[in-house]
Amino acid sequence: MSEGAAKKEDKPRKFQAIRGTRDILPPESALWNRVEQTAHSVFATFGFGEIRLPIFESTDLFSRAVGGETDIVSKEMYRLEDLPEGESTQHLVHLRLFILSDSVSSTYPNQLRDFVVRVEKFIEGYKTSRQKDLLYRTESTERNFGYLESNLEGLRNLQNEFGQPNFQFKFDETVNYFKLGIRDLPLTEPKVLRPEATASVCRAYIEHNMQQLPQPVKLYYLGPMFRRERPQKGRYRQFYQIGAEILGGTDAPAIDAEVIEMVMTFFDKLELQGVQLDMNSIGCRDCRPKYVDLLRAELTKVKDKLGPDSQRRIETNPLRVLDSKLDSEQPIIEKLPRIADHLCTDCAMHYAAVKRQLELRGVLYRENWRLVRGLDYYMRTTFEITAAGLGSQNAVCGGGRYDGLVELLGGPPTKGIGFAIGEDRLILSLQETKAQSPVTSHQSLSVYIAWMGDKAHATAIRAAKDLRNAGFSVELPPVEQKFGKALGQADKLGARFALILGDNEVAEGLWTLKTLADGSQQKLTEPDLLDFLRKL
Repeated sequence: MSEGAAKKEDKPRKFQAIRGTRDILPPESALWNRVEQTAHSVFATFGFGEIRLPIFESTDLFSRAVGGETDIVSKEMYRLEDLPEGESTQHLVHLRLFILSDSVSSTYPNQLRDFVVRVEKFIEGYKTSRQKDLLYRTESTERNFGYLESNLEGLRNLQNEFGQPNFQFKFDETVNYFKLGIRDLPLTEPKVLRPEATASVCRAYIEHNMQQLPQPVKLYYLGPMFRRERPQKGRYRQFYQIGAEILGGTDAPAIDAEVIEMVMTFFDKLELQGVQLDMNSIGCRDCRPKYVDLLRAELTKVKDKLGPDSQRRIETNPLRVLDSKLDSEQPIIEKLPRIADHLCTDCAMHYAAVKRQLELRGVLYRENWRLVRGLDYYMRTTFEITAAGLGSQNAVCGGGRYDGLVELLGGPPTKGIGFAIGEDRLILSLQETKAQSPVTSHQSLSVYIAWMGDKAHATAIRAAKDLRNAGFSVELPPVEQKFGKALGQADKLGARFALILGDNEVAEGLWTLKTLADGSQQKLTEPDLLDFLRKL
């Protein structure tokens, strides 16, 4: 190997953020802080308290809440698996890896024999660890392991069927069955990085018996979520949400209206541009199924005019057809029956009352009959908020009522409504429309202290401490600089003022404050300096 090649190999790897994640750097992080501080202050005025939730949760929590067949659960969640306790149980992990990586060919009997031996060892080891209560066990895992155990004899018999008719088909089917079955048999409780937070809030409400508190319970959260989606502008695999939930109490229309009023107040405080509130009612368990049946019947009549995705959704979830963005389907969708015309009396009265409550609060809205939710526990009020600067994917907030979710997760029947804001997209909209407020003295550098001489250094340290205690951002150079270099550095850092301290300033007790924008300067005593800066 050449010397140049050896040096190239020794060069340390240059690490970068993982695809779909990114670093949020100053000064952008100051905007994030302002958005989050605004959320804290606005939500508190509506009586909400912050809840801080775990980053990872049980897989089953989201399988049940979000739906096991949804893309979020089946394709997008980041799954975690702990190493099980005990040497024998850890041996199962290695056995499973061998089984899953085994290249088993139907033309080599010895490969099938080795595969059978490993499967037998895995099943025997699993039974032993299960008896010692070292494994994660649910009705589902017990059932799936029972299937594997009962089919083991068929795998053994496969060794005697080489060369027989249909052997290849039977071989492929049996080997794949055991590989998939062993892959999907958890040894420890399956965990995932949270893809959303509503299910976590409901889990916390149940776990901590919050139904015993005065109702309703008002909670909000901020933090990262994780989904394995295709990264694009404003969409990341680690993304951030700000959300709020009201759990318990009644489903009074005023509660729905106040939640919407709160999030609209939040956006107003941020001066978010082009805000549009769309809302709808999607009925309840009594009237929505009847509407879905009617919608399915009408869609079936025009099935041949729809695209493949919409044709498939006619059977699986007709409401999703209303989300279609295909130009060719829009005239068809516009003629479909609208759910607002098929609400039961109670839901129609509730929807009318929510709209009346919004009007009392001065909240402008637009009815959007195509705004729906696919999961059964969603009901009645649903809403979406869009903003400027985001192109066609312009939603920054979605929310609605989910009165059946807490019960679905094992809790008591509980009313619920909430929303989630995509913070990444919100920040992008603020940046694109230049809606963020000018950076204040608390967010940017206020004063750069240019000191010269040992006596001035001690005074500079005291000045920096006093200015910082007064809430100003101060840069104090660690070493003495020449006057021109100090002012150049202050300008590069974006400082508003340079405080010049030399032997003369210290001796006279008059400090020189230079305004960097226009070059003007003035001499001030220490108390006058603080008064001057506070008045700006």
